[in-house]
Amino acid sequence: MEKAFGTAPAPAFARKKAAARVALVDVKESSRYLLTECFRQFGIETVVASSTSSDRLKQEKFEACVVNLVHGCEKVMEAARSSPSNSRLVLYGLGGSAHDAMRYSKYGINAMFHEPLERPAAMKLVRATHMLVLHEFRRYARIPIMTEVTVASSDGHRLTASSIEVSSGGMSLKSSEDMPAGTNVEISFSLLTLPRVSVRAVVSWRKTKSFGVRFDSADDRRRKIKEWIDGYLES
Repeated sequence: MEKAFGTAPAPAFARKKAAARVALVDVKESSRYLLTECFRQFGIETVVASSTSSDRLKQEKFEACVVNLVHGCEKVMEAARSSPSNSRLVLYGLGGSAHDAMRYSKYGINAMFHEPLERPAAMKLVRATHMLVLHEFRRYARIPIMTEVTVASSDGHRLTASSIEVSSGGMSLKSSEDMPAGTNVEISFSLLTLPRVSVRAVVSWRKTKSFGVRFDSADDRRRKIKEWIDGYLES
């Protein structure tokens, strides 16, 4: 019987021990080879896994996990997030769109590999997030994480967006709806162990289908976000 876990194929020549490991859960073979190559560029080892081996995510330390967002993936993400050693691992989703990630927002997916998986996009995402995987937290002021965010302006306009990155000073968001730069808003969201929090902000920039908000420094509720980020980076 095939083992649930196995190390992804590696070159025959010897190389130094990987600084971190990422589990590839229910990822098809062609995508496994591509992701293995991308992560290896940054000294990160990939380990092949299946959703039936979720108990191992509770017992063994991994720095990251790529989960194919298919039926049964909830068990894997729950196992990782409820594990003392893996609760803050970098969680990548593998699927078709940000909407796929929003279905599992309570698990705090950090970033998405979109299918069909293409090398330039995959490498760009790994390059952008590898410092978190390698625990180079102090060099990374922003936390990539995908969660549903409610944005309400003072004139009553209200929209739902998905977060891209969050820092103690603000957040970048993805939305097809327009929210002009300079608009005063109140945003509301939750992050893993951070219960739903609301904070005043201003839209600081706007691009096609994305915009950024800067938190109001006079709003004491902002401290809860800063405390959560500090805890995330120190864990």
